[in-house]
Amino acid sequence: MLAVATVAVLVQGGASQAQTIRPQPSLTTLVNQAKKLSNEVDSLSQQYDALKIEIANAKSAEKHAKQAASEAQAAMSGSQQAVSQLAAMGYMSGGMDPTLQMLTSGDPVRFLNQASTVQEIDNQAGMRLTSLQSEQLAAARAQLSAKQQIATVDVLQQQINSKVSSIQSKLKVLNSSAMAQAMAVFDQTGSYPNIALPEVSNVGTIALRAALTKVGDWYVWGAAGPTTFDCSGLVVWAFAQEGILLPHYTGSLWNSGMHVSRADLEPGDLVFFFPDISHVGIYIGNGLMVDAPSTGQKVQVQPVFDAYVGAVRIA
Repeated sequence: MLAVATVAVLVQGGASQAQTIRPQPSLTTLVNQAKKLSNEVDSLSQQYDALKIEIANAKSAEKHAKQAASEAQAAMSGSQQAVSQLAAMGYMSGGMDPTLQMLTSGDPVRFLNQASTVQEIDNQAGMRLTSLQSEQLAAARAQLSAKQQIATVDVLQQQINSKVSSIQSKLKVLNSSAMAQAMAVFDQTGSYPNIALPEVSNVGTIALRAALTKVGDWYVWGAAGPTTFDCSGLVVWAFAQEGILLPHYTGSLWNSGMHVSRADLEPGDLVFFFPDISHVGIYIGNGLMVDAPSTGQKVQVQPVFDAYVGAVRIA
C-alpha cells in the first residue's frame, strides 16, 4: 500500500506557516512492525512462563529450607539443654580425678559404684556433645540454604518484573491507534474449511478437538484459559481437559514427549517454531495447525509456519 503524505498548518505567534510532515508509514510497514512486536511479546511471554515455573520451584525450596533450619535449630537447642544437664549431674556426682578419689576414699567399694555412675554420665555427655556439634553444623547449613533460596527467589522476581515491564512497553506501542489498525489487517489470515479429523481417538486428537473449540478466543500473554491463551497456554489447557498436566512453557513442552520427524506428523502433535522455541501449536493435518498466535490475534487455524523447528508427541 502507498503511504499518504499529510501537510499540517501550524499557527504560532499569530502568523501562519506551512510545515510539511514526514509521510506516515504505509500500512504494510505497520503490519510488519506489528508482527515483529507481537512475536517479541510472544517470546517474552514464554520467558515469563519459564520464570514462573522457576520461581514456584524456588519458593518451594525456600519453604523446605526454612523448615529444615527451624527443625535443626530446635534439635540443637534440645541437645544444648541435655549437655548442660549432664554436665551438672557430672559435677554433682564428683568432679575429682577418679584415681585421687580412690586414694582418698574411706570406702573403695562405694567409690567404685559411684565411679561407674560418673563414667556413664561422662559417656552420655560425650555422645550428646558429639550430637550437638553435628546438629550445630546441620543448623548452620540449613540456615545458609534458606538464605540462598530467598536470594534466588528475589533474583527471579526481579527478572519477572523486568519481563513484565518489557512486555508492557511493547504492548503500549501495539495498542496505539496506528498499530491497532495494522493488527486488524494482520488478523485477516483467511478462513479454512472444517477439518476432518481421524476417527481414532488418542491423547493428541482429544487435545486437538479441545483446542479447536477455542478458535476465536483472544491471545493474552501468560494466559492458559479458559477464555484467553498464550501459545503454550492453549496447549496446556487442551491437554488438561483429559487430565494431562503439562508445563506452561514452550521450552519444557519441548521435553515433555517423544520427538517425531516432520514426515511422521500426526494430528495432535505439538509443532514448535523459531530458534528459541518460543512458539507452539497443535498439528491438525494437511500442513495446518491450531494455535494462539500473538498479541492482537485470536486462536485460529493457519498453515504451519516456515520457522518450524520440530515436533513432539504427547503419549
